Amino acid sequence: MENKIIQGDCLEKMKTLEDNSIDLTVTSPPYDNLRDYNGYTFDFEGIAKELYRVTKDGGVVVWVVGDATKDFCESMSSFKQAIYFNSIGFNLLDTMIYFKQGVPPMYPDSRRYTQKFEYMFVFTKGRPKTWNPLKDKPNKYAGSIPNIGMRQKDGSIRKRLNQVKPIKDFGLRDNVWEYQNGGKKMGDHPAVFPEKLADDHILSWSNEGDTVLDPMAGSGTTLKMAKKNNRNYIGIEISEEYIEIIKERLK
Repeated sequence: MENKIIQGDCLEKMKTLEDNSIDLTVTSPPYDNLRDYNGYTFDFEGIAKELYRVTKDGGVVVWVVGDATKDFCESMSSFKQAIYFNSIGFNLLDTMIYFKQGVPPMYPDSRRYTQKFEYMFVFTKGRPKTWNPLKDKPNKYAGSIPNIGMRQKDGSIRKRLNQVKPIKDFGLRDNVWEYQNGGKKMGDHPAVFPEKLADDHILSWSNEGDTVLDPMAGSGTTLKMAKKNNRNYIGIEISEEYIEIIKERLK
C-alpha cells in the first residue's frame, strides 16, 4: 500500500480504506478535551468500528489514552473505551503502561497522588499474527546457572540438569514502558508522544513491509517511525497546520 498522508476527518477518510488492509494502528486520541487540537473533536465509537473493519485478521491496534480529572475524580474514559473496543469484536491482548519521566508533582490540595502514566491498550483482531518481543531488560543473574527443577508427586524437587543453560544478559521486557514525558515540541501541536514509544510498538507488532495506520496523526510521530523501520504508513489528519508538520518530519 502506498505511503500517504490524507487530510480530512478521520472517520470519513477511514471509510475510503479497504477492509482488512491495516496490519497495525498506533494512535493516541484527543481524550477528555485535555488539549485543544485546533478546535477539532472526534467520534470515538465511529472510529473504533472503522478500525475494526480496516484491521487485518491478526492485526493490532495500540490505543494510548488517559483520563481527565474533575472534582478530584478520574473520568474513567479509558476503561469505557476499552470495554467498547471489546464489545465490537476486538480482544484486549495487554493493558500496558506508558510511565512518564519528568512529570511535575501534584498541587498539595489535589487530594491525590501525582499521575505519572497513561494506558497503552493493545487490542487484537483475533490471535495476533506478529510478535517480535523486545528483549532488552538486563538480567540481574546474567551468566549464572538457574536452579530449574520439577516438583514430584511426593513434593520433592528433581533438577532438570540436562536442560540448564546460563541466564542470558538480557531478558523479555515487561509491559511498563518508561519514557521522558511527551516529545520534542512540533510547531503548535499540543501533545507529542515520544518517538521511542511509537518505535517500540511498531517493532513489536509489525514486520517490514507491513502497513501502519495513525488515523489521528497529529505531528506524525507514528508515521515517522513507520518509515524509519521500513513499514508502509497511512496517516489521517484534519488540521492543515499539522499536515505541514508531518511533511517536514517525514523528510
